[in-house]
Amino acid sequence: MSSAQPGYLTAPSLAMSGIAHAFFTREGGASTGVYTSLNGGVGSKDDPKSVAENRARMASVVGVGSQHLLVPYQIHSPDVLHVDRAWVEGERPRCDGLVTATKGLALGVTGADCGMILFADGKTGVVGACHAGWKGALTGVLESTVTGMEKLGADRADIHCVLGPTIAQKSYEVGPEFVERFVAADASHARYFLPSQRDGHAMFDLPAFIAMRLQKAGVGSFVDLAQDTYADDVKFYSYRRSVHRKEPDYGRLVSAIALV
Repeated sequence: MSSAQPGYLTAPSLAMSGIAHAFFTREGGASTGVYTSLNGGVGSKDDPKSVAENRARMASVVGVGSQHLLVPYQIHSPDVLHVDRAWVEGERPRCDGLVTATKGLALGVTGADCGMILFADGKTGVVGACHAGWKGALTGVLESTVTGMEKLGADRADIHCVLGPTIAQKSYEVGPEFVERFVAADASHARYFLPSQRDGHAMFDLPAFIAMRLQKAGVGSFVDLAQDTYADDVKFYSYRRSVHRKEPDYGRLVSAIALV
């Protein structure tokens, strides 16, 4: 079993006293095959022991014990939960965002094309994490995370947000019914689509859509790491790429933030 250190990215805007964070890549883990190597997805068909080892390595990077790296059962919802203690695996909540003001907990989300966003208010010591695919972004998970942090004392003008590795517009082709759903919600959403080479299809800019929603919510800052999960198969897992390659399954990236 490899003992390599996990690969991860960080953002200067989240480099605050008492807060640790990491946008993990797929490098430096124990998994093999299509999951090589830092697969954090308990919902994948990977060996659970390998996933547990990978999660433990990630927890160590952000300075918590493995049982204190908390990742919900994601359901593409706008639902966000306040957590103040670790849960056992059988109690894993079904939601797409977590917020906390409790030291010693790391909030994590998984992704393999969807947006993974980390949030921090360093002044009040409140952090958050959310998973925003197109459905969560459209139905309000980003705003729900900000509101959840406010309930713990954060000021949205002091909340700094960073979008981790996410599928880019050049890699994200969608059908006409997808475009119609967005434009029906708000006609101005049409600007997040460009025509694709296939008739009636379009290329969707999920990172820009996420940026718009958070900027409208009035957060202090937003940064996109601008890392395309689909385009880089060395660093990142991608659900869409796995489908196009007819692979049997795919790994999940993890992004995490902790109060330490």
